[in-house]
Amino acid sequence: MAPITCDYEVTSSVPPARLFKAFILDDNLIPKVFPQAIKSVEIIEGDGGVGTIKLITFGEGCHIKSAKHRVDGLDKNKFTYTYTVTESDAFSAELEKITCVIKIEASADGGSICKTSSTYHIKDSVQVTEEQAEAGKEKIKSAKERALAMFKAVETYLQANPDAYN
Repeated sequence: MAPITCDYEVTSSVPPARLFKAFILDDNLIPKVFPQAIKSVEIIEGDGGVGTIKLITFGEGCHIKSAKHRVDGLDKNKFTYTYTVTESDAFSAELEKITCVIKIEASADGGSICKTSSTYHIKDSVQVTEEQAEAGKEKIKSAKERALAMFKAVETYLQANPDAYN
């Protein structure tokens, strides 16, 4: 089955460099401002750059316990971040991996546009029924809503703390 890709954008009043530092580069901010979503992020291999493996432990109220992801690309000048979720207790028997590309661009008003593309890769040996595909779409929608909530929590923190991440 062909991969399923979900693209979305969200705008922010925060400039790209500041938003990138907070949302992408600081693994400790989201657990601080939105602990119900992410309890902790731990680097288990690497130095934070390309090739790094991170273990994300989700918050108490989340139906997902943990996930591992590998940093595939990180450009601090172009504000792009690419990673692959390689393991998760949320993966069904059909799902092989999820690749994500995040790009934060300047908007005309001095803020940012955060563009995200997530691609869900189905295992080659699996035939997905229409019912399974629809259930998968609901899980993707739920994941997108969680990601947007985390983004907005970071944005709110930055707006309340104008000197942070400059």
